[in-house]
Amino acid sequence: MRVFILIFTALVAACRLAHAAETLSGPYPAQILRVINGDTVEARVHVWLGLDVTTRVHLRNMDSPELHGPCPDAGQAARDALIGLLGDNPVILSRIANDKYGGRVDAVMTLPTGVDVSTAMLAAGHARKIKGDFNCPSTAPRAKGRTRATPIWAPE
Repeated sequence: MRVFILIFTALVAACRLAHAAETLSGPYPAQILRVINGDTVEARVHVWLGLDVTTRVHLRNMDSPELHGPCPDAGQAARDALIGLLGDNPVILSRIANDKYGGRVDAVMTLPTGVDVSTAMLAAGHARKIKGDFNCPSTAPRAKGRTRATPIWAPE
């Protein structure tokens, strides 16, 4: 019985790893429904004939300041920049994979002109390539009571 449980556990773990590593190469046309913040949008993705899926899409290879983080002005500026960059244009999604938080996917997003959205946001200074918590740019005002030396998890 112990051997059966061990084999069953190993099979379940292997299936989960295989599922987590799954990537759809694309391209998949999509329409942006709303911009959530500087690195996440809600989009309607056309996946098959007559089949669209609405999902949240995190821009691959970048991280922007959070709207409710230690530097909300920089987060709002990043969101506004993404809204301006996307406009009403359709986009193309590729290299789609499950996001680490669940409930959304990571994807490379490209404009019809061929511009990579993540690359444009990085070049404009509204994001950084390193994953993790985004500290405020040195020129951005920080939330009340915080300095550059104040950790983002410190109480207000």
